[in-house]
Amino acid sequence: MESTSLRRAVLYGEGQLEGIVAQPRRDAELLLLHAIKRDRAYLLMHPETELAAEQQAQYEAWLRRRAAHEPIQYILGEQEFFGLTFWVTPDVLIPRPETEHLVEAVLVRTALDRQHQIADVGTGSGAIGVALAHNLPQAFITALDISESALALARRNAETHHVNERMRFLKSDLLSAVASERFDAIVSNPPYIAEEDRATLEPQVRDYEPAAALFAGPSGMDIYERLIPQAHAALKPGGWLLIEMGLGQRRAVAQLLSGWKSVSFVDDLQGIPRVACAQRKA
Repeated sequence: MESTSLRRAVLYGEGQLEGIVAQPRRDAELLLLHAIKRDRAYLLMHPETELAAEQQAQYEAWLRRRAAHEPIQYILGEQEFFGLTFWVTPDVLIPRPETEHLVEAVLVRTALDRQHQIADVGTGSGAIGVALAHNLPQAFITALDISESALALARRNAETHHVNERMRFLKSDLLSAVASERFDAIVSNPPYIAEEDRATLEPQVRDYEPAAALFAGPSGMDIYERLIPQAHAALKPGGWLLIEMGLGQRRAVAQLLSGWKSVSFVDDLQGIPRVACAQRKA
């Protein structure tokens, strides 16, 4: 691409991504705006502004990565979630809008003025735990993950949003590191995709996001089968377990929760049961 204006750069980027990504113009604009460190209003008001050489080089490099299906969140290193901006890297799952239903389910079951102890199992980027700490000023969040690199990123996100003093970060296989402790709520977005469905995933998911955060055995149920009994032992009487789940898993998850009370499910915006909620009996 020769030296060009912002308007022509967007058209060029859109052409490079056409047929590869779902929204080529949106992605091209987003990459360009980050390359020039401006907002969309600037692009609309100054479409004939020429790109500097270093801006153009950065933009073209990012376009090549996006054309190879790399998620735009990994290219730019950030993702919005529950009104907050989170750092993301290929070490963690990209936070998704569907998971906001999980945070909302916790908030509607949690009083603002109580000092709740909450465990976030498989914290990844820390998006769930940090969002909860941000919205529950009296809560203390224990963020657990088997990946040290994920824990380091979660800690960075907690520091960015000034909630790190009410969070701790522990390397743990599910709840093993806190087996002797008791919590008011346990929340998790665990791996739940069946191994046999690997080939059906989009390349930007299958080839870039960490497999350990995606897949859970032949049926996708392996983590639920371990986590639900552990959570029952780790919750205080009346405490809540809230877990995200995938398409078609409601019946199997409900069976695993048969000994709990107040079992309910929250649908996402597409009508898919997305969050399972269950309370430990008193």
